[in-house]
Amino acid sequence: MDFGKIFHFLIDLEINNNRNWFNDNKLRYEEAKDEFVIFLDDFLSKLKAIDPQINVEDPNKCMFRIYRDVRFSKNKAPYKTNFGAYIAKDGRKSGNAGYYMHIEPDRCFVGGGIYKPDAPSLKAIRQYIFDHTKDFKDIIKNDKFQSYFPEIYGEKLKRAPKDFPKNFEEIELLKHKSYAMIHPVKNEFWEQNDLERQLIEIYKCLLPFNHFLNKAVE
Repeated sequence: MDFGKIFHFLIDLEINNNRNWFNDNKLRYEEAKDEFVIFLDDFLSKLKAIDPQINVEDPNKCMFRIYRDVRFSKNKAPYKTNFGAYIAKDGRKSGNAGYYMHIEPDRCFVGGGIYKPDAPSLKAIRQYIFDHTKDFKDIIKNDKFQSYFPEIYGEKLKRAPKDFPKNFEEIELLKHKSYAMIHPVKNEFWEQNDLERQLIEIYKCLLPFNHFLNKAVE
């Protein structure tokens, strides 16, 4: 797999993030994207082997579009400077917890969970953690899990969420706006001979976390 082709394209895109340059280099984009799709297609079967909840067949439906929605953003650059993929039960847009990979020069990471769930899902997750606190802590405080994911990623509320007791002993666990984990990796991570094995090792740690969240949102 030629991840070098992906990195070279993304480095140049960051320098030349405009439509004229992108249109002139559309073939390079397509070639880089094809490399990623080929990798995802092969990797899906490996991930399904450890997580039978994954039922996605088309790797293209796991990828995020490179085109940015700039309508409500101060940053008007038209293109993302990363390749990202999210593999989850019932697909990327299902709202289920899944596995994420982010390829961006010097800002790469892998992770998963649920990032910024909708209000009903977020409340359901908080309620499930409230009702199964020990199970949740056993997952996120596991030594191997902690070695990859020492903390839940994203913003938190300053106060206890509505409908939950302020004196709940583990109230901090309910303040998160996302239940997502990230593990930063170096650019070289993607060019290792045993890349798929290393990804599977990380995602094995994430699997009980994802299954916990999926039980909550069901």
